[in-house]
Amino acid sequence: MTPAPGAAVAGPDGGLRCPWALSTEDYIAYHDTEWGRPVHGDDALYERLCLEAFQSGLSWLTILRRREGFRAAFADFRIAKVAEFGEADAERLLADPGIIRNRAKIAATLANAKVLAGWGAGELDELIWSYAPERPGAAPVSTTQVPAVTPESVALAKALKKAGIRFVGPTTAYALMQACGLVNDHLSTCVSRTPGA
Repeated sequence: MTPAPGAAVAGPDGGLRCPWALSTEDYIAYHDTEWGRPVHGDDALYERLCLEAFQSGLSWLTILRRREGFRAAFADFRIAKVAEFGEADAERLLADPGIIRNRAKIAATLANAKVLAGWGAGELDELIWSYAPERPGAAPVSTTQVPAVTPESVALAKALKKAGIRFVGPTTAYALMQACGLVNDHLSTCVSRTPGA
């Protein structure tokens, strides 16, 4: 029997997964071990924030396959280190084939680090996680039930923008929320959904 559009699909091991996860081995590994699991820590969340911004207009696979290149180029996304980057670093990054060489996205990544370097320890973590929904909704049965934007992501994007963070709109904010476990959008029958969640 053919699964309904957007329903969980059996993977190579027979386990049901969100359909997007089965297009490449890279996605299977990311889906099974990272996506939707809680991420905490200012540097870790800064990295996800940056990568989601770089992903804007591209496929996540493009970013995922360059993630180690991004980490090497941006000092493992340590906010204090990236905040020290200057014009020479910006030019170096624009010539780096290991990342997405988009001038506006690189500039936003550096500017955001400078803003965040002035925050106290844990403030980015606290801000982002304060927008996690108080009560999780019902587990989606199909990807057609997974939103691209929510009131929480609109509010998070607005709060980040007000704080001086660039290149994060409501859609990017929701992708961040999904990736970092603020919401659980694994389908109800997906092997990566925690039982009872």
